[in-house]
Parts: sequence; C-alpha cells; structure tokens
Amino acid sequence: MKPANLKVKACLQQAGLKCEIRILPAAVRTAQLAADALGCEVGQIANSLIFRDLASDEAVLVMCAGDRRVDLQKVQFETGIELGKADADFVRRQTGFAIGGVPPVAHANALTTLLDRSLLRQRKIWAAAGTPESIFCMNPEQLQQITDGEWLDISRS
Repeated sequence: MKPANLKVKACLQQAGLKCEIRILPAAVRTAQLAADALGCEVGQIANSLIFRDLASDEAVLVMCAGDRRVDLQKVQFETGIELGKADADFVRRQTGFAIGGVPPVAHANALTTLLDRSLLRQRKIWAAAGTPESIFCMNPEQLQQITDGEWLDISRS
C-alpha cells in the first residue's frame, strides 16, 4: 500500500470502521471504470468531487453516486453555496490527494461535505481510498458517520 492508502486506512480505523482497502490492477479514474473493475453497478460508486466555494475560496467535498451528476444550481438552492470548478493543484492543496483518488476522509484541511441522497439507494457503496487504483466499501450510514456530511438532493440523472 502507498502512504496515501495508509493515511486513509488509519483515519477509517480511528473512526471505528474496519474497511478493507482494495488495490485494483489499474487506475479507475471514472465511476464506470471502477464499477467494471468491481463488478458492481455504477450507482454504487461514491464519487468524491471537490469544488471551490466561490465566496470563501475553500474546498467543498460533494459525494454523489456514479450514475448521477451534481447539479450546482440545486447545491446553491439547498445550501446557499455557489460552487465553481477546482483545478488539480487546488484539489491536491486542499485534500492532500490527486484527482481520481480523493477519499471521503483524511484530508489535509477540514472540508464542508455534502452527500447526495442518490447514495442512499444502495446498501453497499465504494469510495476512493487515496489513489486512483484503490477503493474501499462501506454503507451510506458509515459514509455519513466518517464525513459528518449532510444528506441533500443535489444531483440529476
């Protein structure tokens, strides 16, 4: 395991979760590639998307099912936060991880976390574990527990 994976594993253990980090044979930078590699539905992939809060210039983590798209207008309506794109340097500075491997935990900075209700459709969901080729499994309740995120309706099909 790489240092990024160990950081995620330690954070999960500290939260009381015994999640196995699975290292895949190749990077899975999209929800479809991850689902194909795992043999699961795309909706079981919990995408970790980092956006920039345009007012505060802070990072916001949005977790959304892989078969959905985050609707920035819904985010603004639900939260009052206007989100913009975050480039690769911003993501790495704010989270300590590269795009494609951003986990829901163990970030360099505290992040506001928004959880899309689309993830509640699944009993098991898979999230990145610090690198583009690593992933771990949990249920939606555990995701909320480890992120302290708020469940909102902020996606579209």
